[in-house]
Amino acid sequence: MESGRPAEPGPAESGSALGRLPMLLEAVLNVGSDLELGSTLQQIVETAAALTGARHGALGVLDPDRDRIETLYTAGMTEAERRRLDLFPDDASGEPTALTRPGGPADSPAGRPPVRSFLRAPIVVHAEVFGHLYLGGKRPEPFTDTDLGLLRVLAAQAGIAIGNARLYGTARQRERWIAGAAAVTTALLTGTDAADALMTVAEQARVLAGASAGVILQPTEEGGMEIVTASTPDDPAGIVGTLIEPGSAVLVQLLGGEPVFIDDSATDPRMTTGVRSRFGPSMMLPLQSGGRLIGTLALPRRRGERAYTDVDRLLATQFASQAALALVLADAQADREQLAVYEDRDRIARDLHDLVVQRLFATEMMLESTRRRAASEEPREGTGDGGEAEDRDGGEAEAGVLLGRAVDELDSTIQEVRTAIFALQQPPAEAPGTFRGRVLRETGGAAALLGFPPSVQFTGAVDALVGEETGRELLAALRGALAAAHRNPGVSAIEVEVDATVRLPDGRSGVRLVVADDGRGEDGRPTTVTWQAPI
Repeated sequence: MESGRPAEPGPAESGSALGRLPMLLEAVLNVGSDLELGSTLQQIVETAAALTGARHGALGVLDPDRDRIETLYTAGMTEAERRRLDLFPDDASGEPTALTRPGGPADSPAGRPPVRSFLRAPIVVHAEVFGHLYLGGKRPEPFTDTDLGLLRVLAAQAGIAIGNARLYGTARQRERWIAGAAAVTTALLTGTDAADALMTVAEQARVLAGASAGVILQPTEEGGMEIVTASTPDDPAGIVGTLIEPGSAVLVQLLGGEPVFIDDSATDPRMTTGVRSRFGPSMMLPLQSGGRLIGTLALPRRRGERAYTDVDRLLATQFASQAALALVLADAQADREQLAVYEDRDRIARDLHDLVVQRLFATEMMLESTRRRAASEEPREGTGDGGEAEDRDGGEAEAGVLLGRAVDELDSTIQEVRTAIFALQQPPAEAPGTFRGRVLRETGGAAALLGFPPSVQFTGAVDALVGEETGRELLAALRGALAAAHRNPGVSAIEVEVDATVRLPDGRSGVRLVVADDGRGEDGRPTTVTWQAPI
């Protein structure tokens, strides 16, 4: 292969250059008209081929970290020719160069498009070689200095256009990350619970980064870190619960709040988890605000996918800082809302005690006084006949019974209100997530009113068999039965049974609730309440 610069252009070549000047000006304007980087690069190679009369054109974008072509844009080539193309000639100078091969297509190396000569020009963006533009296949004559001059102008303009497209792409990318961070903040400050908050951060970051997964790791008591949340289009079951054991090299950086950037998770010796073989490039970013480390946001891509750029890393790090602040603010807001609930419950308890209980107690005292006065008064002698006296005595006895019942009801009401006041003054317990837990919560709440805990027995897989609607109905029946049992005199024990293995009269499977007490009901004997429904 021989390379060099052709002789100075003669008059014919100069005329050719002048004739192509309008075409060059139009090409310069067109190259800078599109701000999308991909379409700009494709337009550059097509314009260069048309301007110089080349049959084949290629623009190879260099990987910024490796001496290889990262992306290839071509014109006038088949897919097979693209795969066989060699874009690293012997002359690797950084200047636009015309290279000529003597002979015809038979002299072309195997696997290359048959050309007699070709041009190569670097595309420089901000003093950095972005890629190389190659042209070949001009016939019947080789490329001239005029072609090389046109290519030099076009390559310089291409560098400017690519720089503008890069700036535009970076601005668009930054805009998306800012919008994503704002969406996360809004979602977290609308009352999302802790688990949903972490999932929101992981999901939004995965989409913005173009990662195959977004995971949240949190420190463990043993000194390691565990994946507690995973957002991925694939099954996350094999990811959640993965541990980074104490002593791992990457763990020191993560617990110290330092970001970790990895080119290939599968081969990096710092990665020790069992899922590392699935992933390639990865970012592991601290979720840290005000010196508090909430956890780590990891954004791995699949093996073979492009590495994260410096801009990707910067924007993701800023997003992680914003998300950590939003998590802290959401946590503080939840604490404020809970405090407001406590204060409101305390006010309700005071109002109930100061107003309702005092009025009920005063009414009970008046009724009790009236009942005693009615019972102590004796019928007057000599007034009316015997029948009237007997009717009066019967009416007074009945009134005494009614007053006695009213006093008992008021006394029970006072006790229940006092129990409600006590419950309001206690911090709210975590709502149980299972049906069995909800039944136990109901009986546990009744224990404060009864003065003893009811006995509870479950038969069958109640959590799996009892649906949401049937569960609500059963709990309502349980509350009613416990309230009725409390009103029975002499109650000292209550047995509750929930059986999910019963067969209803119509043959369907069902659940049965039985509440039995040892008190004295209306007939003076212990009472049993039974409720059942299909499941």
